[in-house]
Amino acid sequence: MSDHTAPCSHESLRDRVRDAVRVLSPRLVAVRDALYAHPETKWEEHDSAALLVRELERGGFAVTTGVAGLPTAFVGTAGHGPMRVGIVLEYDALPGLGHACGHDIIAAAGLGAALALATVADDLGITVEAIGAPAEEGGGGKILMLDAGVFDGLELAMMIHPGPVDAGWARPLAVAHLDVRFTGHESHAAAYPEEGVNASDAMIIAQVAIGMLRQQLPDGVRVHGVVTEAGTAPNAIPATAVGHWYVRARTLEELDALFPRVIHCFEAGALATGCRFTFEETSPRYSEFRNDERLLRHFAAEARAAGRDLDLEERRPGGMNTASTDMGNVSRRIRAIHPYLGIDSLPAVNHQAAFADATITPAGTRAVIDGALLMALTVIDDREDTRA
Repeated sequence: MSDHTAPCSHESLRDRVRDAVRVLSPRLVAVRDALYAHPETKWEEHDSAALLVRELERGGFAVTTGVAGLPTAFVGTAGHGPMRVGIVLEYDALPGLGHACGHDIIAAAGLGAALALATVADDLGITVEAIGAPAEEGGGGKILMLDAGVFDGLELAMMIHPGPVDAGWARPLAVAHLDVRFTGHESHAAAYPEEGVNASDAMIIAQVAIGMLRQQLPDGVRVHGVVTEAGTAPNAIPATAVGHWYVRARTLEELDALFPRVIHCFEAGALATGCRFTFEETSPRYSEFRNDERLLRHFAAEARAAGRDLDLEERRPGGMNTASTDMGNVSRRIRAIHPYLGIDSLPAVNHQAAFADATITPAGTRAVIDGALLMALTVIDDREDTRA
C-alpha cells in the first residue's frame, strides 16, 4: 500500500485535528446532552446507539449495526490506511441513577475523536473504527464483542472515562457479577412458624459470613451486593430471597481463587436454614487492565499541554481508576489505554446522582472536548512513532 502520510507533516495533521474538534464541539455537546436527558440501561440502549450511528454516518463512516449479535452494538469505519485504530464508545446508564458513571461523556468524546481522526485518516495511514460497546455496567458487552472477533486486527484501542479528578493509569479490579437466590417455604410467621423455611434468614447469614470473611481477604479485594427481594409481608415467612453481588480482586487469577470462598458463605446460609441456594454469573468475568505505557505517555503529554495533570507518578490516592471495566479484557489482547478526565465534581463521585448532573457542567463539557482532542492527537503521535 502506498504511503499516504508523506505529503502531510506531523504538525499539519495535528492542526487539522484541532480544527475538526473545534468545529465538531457543538455537535458533541449536543450528543452528550441528549444522552444525559434520555439514559438507557444495559442492553436497552437503542436510542443512544441510534443517535451515535446517525452522527457517525453524517461524518462519512460506514456503520454496521448489531455486531456480535448484540442489537445495540455497532462499528463505524472510515479511512483506508493499514493501521487499524479503535476508539471505544460506551453509552449505557445506571438503573435509577442515569449517567452517574459519565458514559454520556465517554460516548460524546469517543465520537469526537473518531470523527476528527477520519479527516486525516488516509494521510495518516490509518483506518478509524468507532466501536459502540453496550452494557459496560455489568453486562460485559466488550467481552462478547472481543470473543466474536470485533477487535481482531486492531493495532490499538482507547477510550476516556470521567471521574472527579484526572488520572492516567487504569488500575481496575477484575470482577465477577452474580445473581444469588435462596428458596425456602412460606408460612404464617406467628401461627405456623415451624412450617416455614426462611429465605431472608439465609441471605442474612450469608451477609454476616461475608462480613467475617473480609478480615481474611487480601488488600484490594471487594465483595458487595444488594438484596432485591426478601419477602413481602412481616407476618409471612419469606420463601424467596434474591440478591445481585460483585466479587472483585486484583487479577483474574486471584479472583478465580477467591470466588469459591464467597460462594461458601452463601452455602452456609442455605445449610443453616434448610433453604436451597442457586447462583448464576450474569456476564463474563472482567479482567484487570494492562496499560500500554507508550500510548499513555503520549496521552499524558497532550493532556499536560491542555492544562491537565494525569498524575502518572500516582501521587494522589486511587479512586475511579480502580473501578472494574470490561475494557480490561480488551487490554489483554491489544494495546490499550483508559485514562480518566476530571470534571470537578467533588464531593460528588461516580455512581452518585450528583455526578450525573456534573457531567453537563462546563467542566463536563471540557472533558468531552478535551477527551476527543487528546485521543485523536495521541493516535497521531503513536502513528509517528511507528514510522520513525
